Formats: sequence, C-alpha cells, structure tokens
Amino acid sequence: MAGFRPGAVLLRTTAAGIMARAWFELDQLPNNAFVEKQVGGHFQFLTIQGLFAAWATMSLGLLADMVSSQALTKLKRALFMIAMPVIVISSIYWSLLILFPKLILRAPEPGELGPTSSGEVPDLIRIPLSLDLSLHAVPGLALILDFYLFEVKYAKMTARIGGAAIAALAAIWYGSWVEYCASYNKIFPYPFLTTNEFPVRVQIYAGATAFAYVVFQGLNAFHA
Repeated sequence: MAGFRPGAVLLRTTAAGIMARAWFELDQLPNNAFVEKQVGGHFQFLTIQGLFAAWATMSLGLLADMVSSQALTKLKRALFMIAMPVIVISSIYWSLLILFPKLILRAPEPGELGPTSSGEVPDLIRIPLSLDLSLHAVPGLALILDFYLFEVKYAKMTARIGGAAIAALAAIWYGSWVEYCASYNKIFPYPFLTTNEFPVRVQIYAGATAFAYVVFQGLNAFHA
C-alpha cells in the first residue's frame, strides 16, 4: 500500500491544506472571542476535534506515501478508524442545519458578538459558507474518497471489534469532555445538548455512537 501515488498525494495534500486553512480562519468567526474565553475553547466542538483527526489522517497518509513506509501506512490506517466518525459528524450537522437549525446553531449570548453598528442582531450565529464547507464537508468527503480510492477494506474482525472499541472510547471521551466544559461554561456548544437533561444527553451520546459504528461497518462492507 505504501509508495508514491500521484492521485493520493494530490487528494491528501489538498484536503490537509483546506482543513489547516479552516483552523486558522476560526478567528474570523463573529463569536470567536467569546468561544476562546470559554473552558475548552473551540475544542468543545466535536467538529473541531473531527477536523484535527481528519487532518492528521490525511497528513500521515501523505507522509507514508512520500517516504514509502509500511509502518506509517499501518499507523495511518489505525488513525483512519478514529477519524471515521467525522463522516457521521458531517451527516448529522448538515441534516440539522437544513431541517432544524436551532438545534445546531446557537443564538448569541448578550455581548457575545461584540459592539456592532447594525441595529439588527442575528437570531442564530451562522458560519460563512466557505468556512462551513471546509469544516463540515471537506473532512468527511476527503476520508470517504481516500478510503475507497486508495485504501483496502478492513478485515471483518478488525472492523467489528476495532470499530466498536473506537466508537465507544470516542463517545466516552467526548461526552466526558463536553460535560466537563459545560459545568464551567454553563452552556454546551450545541443547543440540543443545552436544552436536554443529563439522562437524555447520555442517550444522545449512545445513539451517536451506535450510528457511527453502523456507518463505519457499512462503509467497510461496501468497499470492494
């Protein structure tokens, strides 16, 4: 699998570049100052953690191809399994954004957007489209293309056991992390978490975990 492949290099370089640029453009968000002052900052958002995992996967795959390293290729495939939930993040995000935007986009807190010369205050904080696509579309799309074009499918037992373990660990990590941040910030990064009590949030974490596992199994099963 290791070795110089122009198509893989092009995809991974382009995707990693777009995702890195998205990270450095976070300071252009209208509520950036407010978010950065909170415990966890931008890393409260599952999107940002997924962005980092996808970027690391693409970068490691690029390095493995450039130096023709089997060891790096194996490490990249392990990281790929961790990054796969990014696809679930993207599907949930766009579904809610289109159908139920108030569940995924927050209304601004008093003073969150800073002083403005406009008398109109937006009812929801929206991300510029170009940045939105870089954060919520490019990572998942890049992973899917990379998997089907340049990777082989995972062995059945590896996918079942490894996929279940990683999905569970990811859910425990993010659930614990976002609950910790919210205990200080008094709000969650996503409104659908803020408006629900803890038992319901646990069900949301569990549901998202099951969905991520099913999606990974489906992607692997459909791979030739």
